[in-house]
Amino acid sequence: MVTLLAAPAEPLTNADDTQLVLAALLGIAAVVLLIAWGKVHPFLALILGAAVLGVVAAVPVDKIVTSFSGGVGSTVGGVGLLIALGAMIGGLLAESGGADGIVERVVGRVSGTALPWAMAGVAALIGLPLFFEVGVVLLVPIVLLVSLRVNVPLMKIGIPALAGLSVLHGLVPPHPGPLVAIDALGANLGQTLALGLLVAIPTVIIAGPVFGNFIARYVPATAPAELLPTRRDAAVDRSPTRPGDGRLDADGDLVTEDDLVNPGTGRPGAAIEEPAGRRSRRSPALWAAVVTVLLPVVLMLLRAIGELTLGEDTAARKALDIVGTPIIALLAGVIFAMIFLGYRSGFSRTQVSGFLGGSLPPIAGILLIVAAGGGFKQVLVDAGVGDLVANAADGANLSPLLLGWLVAVGIRVATGSATVATITAAGIVAPLADTLAGPEVALLALAIGCGSLFFSHVNDAGFWLVKEYFGLTVGQTIKSWSVMETIISVVGFLGVLLLDVFI
Repeated sequence: MVTLLAAPAEPLTNADDTQLVLAALLGIAAVVLLIAWGKVHPFLALILGAAVLGVVAAVPVDKIVTSFSGGVGSTVGGVGLLIALGAMIGGLLAESGGADGIVERVVGRVSGTALPWAMAGVAALIGLPLFFEVGVVLLVPIVLLVSLRVNVPLMKIGIPALAGLSVLHGLVPPHPGPLVAIDALGANLGQTLALGLLVAIPTVIIAGPVFGNFIARYVPATAPAELLPTRRDAAVDRSPTRPGDGRLDADGDLVTEDDLVNPGTGRPGAAIEEPAGRRSRRSPALWAAVVTVLLPVVLMLLRAIGELTLGEDTAARKALDIVGTPIIALLAGVIFAMIFLGYRSGFSRTQVSGFLGGSLPPIAGILLIVAAGGGFKQVLVDAGVGDLVANAADGANLSPLLLGWLVAVGIRVATGSATVATITAAGIVAPLADTLAGPEVALLALAIGCGSLFFSHVNDAGFWLVKEYFGLTVGQTIKSWSVMETIISVVGFLGVLLLDVFI
C-alpha cells in the first residue's frame, strides 16, 4: 500500500504472545462476522473489530482510539487524496467521451479472447511506476466500461488488470517495498529490477488471464452502476422546473442540485449561470485521453529514473522529486484533463466544475472504508502483532529465501501491510545477506516481496478498495482478490527458487 504505517518504538500492551494471537484472530473474526452475518457496514465493522482487537490485547482504550485515528489519518492523507484525484480524472474521461474513445480503440483492435491478456499487459506497463492504488483508480473506469461494452464478465478482465498492478507493486522497483528490501539487504538495484521482471512475467500470466478466466465462472460480479464511467443521459423535457429537480441546461446536459453547487451563487438548486446559446461540442482526440491517463505515469517514472541517475543535490533531481510525487502527478493529470477534455472540447467552466464535483460522491464510501482499514491495520501493528510474528521466525533454522518469504507472509497476514511485512522480513534476514552472492541477495529481496503479497484480507485497505470498486461481497473478494494475491505470492516465490537453481 502507499502509506507506511510504522510500528511504535514500544508496543501499546504487555500482553503475552498467546493473548496477542487471540486478539488478532478475534479482531479479524469480528470484522468478518459483522459484515457477512450481521450485515453491518464495513466502515463500522472495521471500527468495532479494531476495538475488539485492542480490548482483548489489553490495550488502554485511549490508546486504541489514538492508534486507530492515526491509522485513519495516515491512510486518508496518503491514499485518500490519490483516490479523489484519480476519480476526478476518471470523471472527466467519462463525461467528455475520452474513456469511450479509449474503449472503442481497445475493443476494435483486440478480440474478446485477447482482452484479458491486453488488460494484464496494460496494467503491468502502467503499474511499473505507479503505486497500486493509483493504478486501480486510473484503470478501473476503463475495465468497467470495457466489460460493459463487450459483455465480458467483469472478473475475466478485472483480475488480469489487478494482477498486473499487484505484481509490479510487490516485486519491481521503484515501488516502496522492493526499494526498502534492496536498501536493507544491500542488493543491486539493477539486478533486482531485471530478475524481478523475469519473475513478474509468468506470475502475471498465471495470476491474471489464467486465473481470471477460471474465477469468472464462480464470481459473477457486476460493475457498480454508480461507478460505471458512462456519460449522464440527457432528459427530453426542456420545460422549466422547480429548483432541485432534474433539468437541462443551455447545452442539453442534465443538471441537478446533487451534481454541483452553482459557482456563481453558492446555493444548491439555484439557476446555473450558463451563457445563452449552444456551445460547439466535439469528441476529444484520442491522444488527449491517452495523455490524461499516462501523464501521471510518465511524471512518476521520470522521478524514479532521476532517483537512479541524478545526484540528490542537483536541480533536475529536486524538480523531478516534486513533479513525480503521486499527488502532484495526479493533480497535473486533472489539470490537463480539465483543459483538453473539458474546455477544448466545448464544455463550459461550470460544466467542468460539475463533472469534477460529481465524480466525488460515489467514492465517499470507498474512502471511509479504506481509511477504516488503515486504522484497523495500525491497531494491529501498534499492539505488537507484527513483532510477534517476527520474533517467532527469528530463531528458525531455514534457508534465507524461505525464511524471508515465510516471515513476510506471517506479517502480511497479521497486519495487512505489504510494506511493513517487507521492512520487518528484510531486517530479520539482513545478516544472512552478507553470506550470499550478489544475484542471490537480489533473489532474497524478491522472495520477501513475494511473501508480502500473500492473502490480502480484511485488515488490508487494498482489500476494501477492490471490494468497493468492483461491487463485490466480502466472500467474493476473498475468492477472487485474496486468492489472486496468494497465487502471485506462491508462483512468484517458485520463480525465485527456480532462478536460484541457475544463478
